Amino acid sequence: MVSYIAAPSHIMSAWVLALMIALHPAHAFIFDAFDKVQGDLNALTRRVTARHILLPSNREVALTLKQKIRTKCLESDRFIIEVFEEAAKRYSKDDTTNFRGGLVGELVPQGYCRSAELDRACFEVDLGCVVGPIETSYGYHLILVSERTNCPKLDGSDTKLVPGNDGLGMLTSSEQVGQIDFGRFAISQIVFWPVVGVAGGLLAEFTAQLGNS
Repeated sequence: MVSYIAAPSHIMSAWVLALMIALHPAHAFIFDAFDKVQGDLNALTRRVTARHILLPSNREVALTLKQKIRTKCLESDRFIIEVFEEAAKRYSKDDTTNFRGGLVGELVPQGYCRSAELDRACFEVDLGCVVGPIETSYGYHLILVSERTNCPKLDGSDTKLVPGNDGLGMLTSSEQVGQIDFGRFAISQIVFWPVVGVAGGLLAEFTAQLGNS
């Protein structure tokens, strides 16, 4: 009589095989490869919401305005984005953004800015505070990045500026569009495929026994 239940030894062998593959030295190599792919994907899916103020070629003027914005936030308890937008409308010489409070773009990709230096700075400067002056061929810029996605090494888990206890606000988490947990994916595949292979072998053995009965 043919048994239709897999032998315990077969089940044990499947789990032993899966564990051996998971602990194999090549496992580290696989994770390194997945980390690289994750980094490349993050680079393609980075997004930023940034504002800037363009000032004439005078660094001291930019520094003075930067301090003025910070002081106004703390003294009036007004949110820093609101104060920065007000200053951009009044002082920025960039006619393409000053009327909208210096907004470069909302969750725009890397390469969006017409100035390469400004574009690079948007993905390098500290999140949530007025940074600069940064010099480009256009003049001096003050930058405020209020949200940035898929830059975990730079920002960690806090990726968006929101109102807080004072005018400077606070950072919180936001949706990281396009991000994939490759570590979890790799583990699931390492466990899944050996089990599928063993299950296929058991099915073949069962079919052969059924044919001989």
